[in-house]
Amino acid sequence: MAKAADVYFQVDPWKVIEQGFDPAYARVSESIFSLGNESIGVRGCFDEGGHVDSLRGAYTNGIYDMEKLSRSYKGIIDKTHFMIPSAEWLMTTISVDGETLDLGQSQFSDFTRELDLRAGTLTRRFRWTAKSGKQIRLTFLRFLDMVHRERAYQRITLEALNFTGSATVTSGVSFNVVHEGRQKCFWQETRIDAKPDCLMAQSRTTLSNQEEFCGAWLTWPGESTASAEGKTVTATADVLLAPGQAVQIDKRAVVLFNGQQGDDLWQSGLDAMAQSKAVSLDDAQAAQRAYWDAYWHTSDICIEPKDESMVEAVAAEQQGIRFCSFQLAQTYNGGSMRHNIGAKGLTGEAYNGHAFWDTESCCLPFYLFTNPEAAKSLLLFRYNTLPMALERAKMLDCKGACYPIATLNGDEACPLWQHASLQLQPSTAVSYGIWHYVHLTDDKAFLYRYGAEMLLQIARFQATRVGFSEKIGKYGFFGVMGPDEFHMMVNNNAYTNYMGMRALRYAADVLDAMRADAPETYAALCEKVELVPDEPAQWRHIADNMYIPEAPNHLFEQHDGFFELPHTDINSIPVSEFPLYDHWAYDRIYRTDMIKQPDVLMFLYLYNSSFDTETKRINYDFYQPRTIHESSLSPAIHSILAAELDKMDEAVNFFGYATRLDLDNYNRNTREGLHITSIAMAWANIVYGFAGLRSDDTMLRFAPRLPERWKRLTFSVMYRGRVIAISMGADKTVFQLTQGDKLAVQVYGKTVELTDEPISVQRQ
Repeated sequence: MAKAADVYFQVDPWKVIEQGFDPAYARVSESIFSLGNESIGVRGCFDEGGHVDSLRGAYTNGIYDMEKLSRSYKGIIDKTHFMIPSAEWLMTTISVDGETLDLGQSQFSDFTRELDLRAGTLTRRFRWTAKSGKQIRLTFLRFLDMVHRERAYQRITLEALNFTGSATVTSGVSFNVVHEGRQKCFWQETRIDAKPDCLMAQSRTTLSNQEEFCGAWLTWPGESTASAEGKTVTATADVLLAPGQAVQIDKRAVVLFNGQQGDDLWQSGLDAMAQSKAVSLDDAQAAQRAYWDAYWHTSDICIEPKDESMVEAVAAEQQGIRFCSFQLAQTYNGGSMRHNIGAKGLTGEAYNGHAFWDTESCCLPFYLFTNPEAAKSLLLFRYNTLPMALERAKMLDCKGACYPIATLNGDEACPLWQHASLQLQPSTAVSYGIWHYVHLTDDKAFLYRYGAEMLLQIARFQATRVGFSEKIGKYGFFGVMGPDEFHMMVNNNAYTNYMGMRALRYAADVLDAMRADAPETYAALCEKVELVPDEPAQWRHIADNMYIPEAPNHLFEQHDGFFELPHTDINSIPVSEFPLYDHWAYDRIYRTDMIKQPDVLMFLYLYNSSFDTETKRINYDFYQPRTIHESSLSPAIHSILAAELDKMDEAVNFFGYATRLDLDNYNRNTREGLHITSIAMAWANIVYGFAGLRSDDTMLRFAPRLPERWKRLTFSVMYRGRVIAISMGADKTVFQLTQGDKLAVQVYGKTVELTDEPISVQRQ
């Protein structure tokens, strides 16, 4: 693999530590030190701002604005929407003797910044030497409440080191925030109120007409004054400092966006502020630690090194997987069916905050095995946005439902027609997600109430988008782009055809089962969607006659003509040319057999049990050397398949890339925000890769393969009310149910009954 780690942060099993400050790495650090709680998020930018290269950003899940686009052809969207920065609640200014603290210009030393994964807190410390010679030690603490998700906290501690005197501190709340990509503020002032200990503001977006309330309680060590101007409210105090006396300023913020507007939202904000006032920052911090203690008790993945020589390498892997798990828990935990998982979460403005098909194909397994209710909520987001998918299909001259390639609210937001119109995988990913959820939970109530309608409409779309080739006498999808976005307007993309076949067949199967099991519900659905009696039979006919481009040796051709494309040696590409989209002419990436991310290998991963080992080996050996991993999702898929094929060196190398993709800035774009959906695949890398879990068969299957440098790997998964604790060693794996009734699983192809007693299975 041509890419290399850019190591900057210190390795620690439970923390991410920045020792010293490199301005050139400022934006990368901001992304890494992002905090979130599903509802709100904030990048790790400096509270005091300053002349530092920075993307200052606080974000609220579901807050977006819109802009109109010129449209030249039918099917191409004429408006888009995008996440915008929300109220800046960390706003701080500190000055001494007329000099304002600014780490882009001020003299400072002893700089450290720590993200504590066990406490859910971000702490920054340094010593500031003012031009007057006065020195102050400053500590900035922040965290976002994981239970009361509208609450956020900031504590600033100041201590004079060589003088007695005052520092002037201003704290504020402001909607005067600019979207960096568009260089525009999308907030209009609606209402503000400022008191020395209480700041409040409420504003409305320009076109989407969404409103947000932001308020903050301030605890000062003395008298303060308040002011309000435009979209900003502030309070200022002269704080007396002396050596040996630490002074604290606490801010307890509230951020609300709940669909209310005007006076109703303002009143809700007042109510939330009253509730927040009753909780001190210290009490909130203790509750925060308790939340994360409980999370890690059930969700930790622990890696032990084989011997002393492996400690450093394994410590980096341990930090990486815990960082990934922490960020997943921050990004989404099923709190609202209005939320999906954006590719960058709430850590940056890249991808406009949009969710993609990664949600169902890559993120859903994490929640299926750690929080099934959250998995259900993700699918209900798709049900709630089904009307938009129906409209999108009409725009493309099709029937049924075409789910968007990029969205925040259910509408297609991608202005690039080659992605929005040619990529069909969002719809088949929803179908796959429904199948996977029901397969693992047996939630027939969800399937018949919500899932069946989505499946039916997806099948309708597939049936009207598919074409029939007279030449080969088979159905296929023409003029498409598969998961590999380095090849567009291709015919018979293997992934698209295979996933379409499965979606069509599954929809017909579900309707048959529904007619037998729940005839009244089935009849009501048929009436609602005006199902024609022979539609399911037509779907089966298309599925049974779908062209899957497979050679006699079981090598799938990615799409028609792929085998004739010129070859590129991906290892010859200089690291300085990544990411390729920033350094290559756009059309250059389409000219060869270089692959952006797994395409054929992707459906071999998703429906793994449908293919024998030799088929997977042949396709892995062909496509792996052609894959450049410009998608952050790519390394984990390769690692999982490599582990299954007993290519453990490759599996471990890809694993290190997947788990430390952002920590070590492999793709040289962490500055834009974290790769949240690929972080979910890092979890899958452990569970599906090294533990060998397969969840697409009649029962759960395991085939543990421990990397050579590990002594032990321990973790737990949830399954149908049970908790399965797994401890993998070099020679054996121990399974134990810590919750729930006995369960039959397969380990190395043999059936094993799990109970509350540990059972050991020897490595095979």
